[in-house]
Amino acid sequence: MTGIPASAAGGPGRARPNVRGAAGATAVVARQAGLWNIANILTMARLLLVPCFVLLLLHNGGYDPVWRSFAWAAFAVAMITDLFDGHLARRYNLVTDFGKIADPIADKAIMGAALICLSALGDLPWWVTGAILFRELGITLMRFWVIKHGVIPASRGGKLKTLAQGTAVGMYVLVLTGPLATLRFWMMAVAVVLTLVTGLDYVKQAVMMRRAGLAEERAAAAADAFFGGL
Repeated sequence: MTGIPASAAGGPGRARPNVRGAAGATAVVARQAGLWNIANILTMARLLLVPCFVLLLLHNGGYDPVWRSFAWAAFAVAMITDLFDGHLARRYNLVTDFGKIADPIADKAIMGAALICLSALGDLPWWVTGAILFRELGITLMRFWVIKHGVIPASRGGKLKTLAQGTAVGMYVLVLTGPLATLRFWMMAVAVVLTLVTGLDYVKQAVMMRRAGLAEERAAAAADAFFGGL
């Protein structure tokens, strides 16, 4: 800005008013990222990998080591995209409504497909699959239950759980024998324990968040009633 009032400036070269003030800045900040951004593309790719992974895993009866190696590669790529899409969305302000919905669906889809297929093939007990899926679906529904009061952030334990699940399931997808087969058993045991423990922690957080939110709503309603009666 020149410091000269617009009314005092004459001629064609007079200063133009700055119309990109606070309102312009707000418009820039409020602008949402488009659907076709790198974070959403990675999420879509992970969704497309789900049927590919299932076909590869079950090909030739589901017990061919070569095809299961291909299935492991597809699963590994899906897990890697899971690490990057959320990080990119937050870092570069690429968060969209589509991403908020599709990202958790993609996560649950690839993990659920792997667990169900492994149990159907007899490689993994059904109670393990049931326990993990019950926890994952339950926590997802619970997040929506308290979403108006706040967002439950991913804890360090939750991230460790995801890593343990991905590692254990990936080891079960591969055809392993001997010490490696024993190792994957214990890796899955760790994943199940972390799944249940972190699930209980999320339930505790959700209950506390809901109670705090309801208390704030009651306090706000009481304040409105008090000042409205003055």
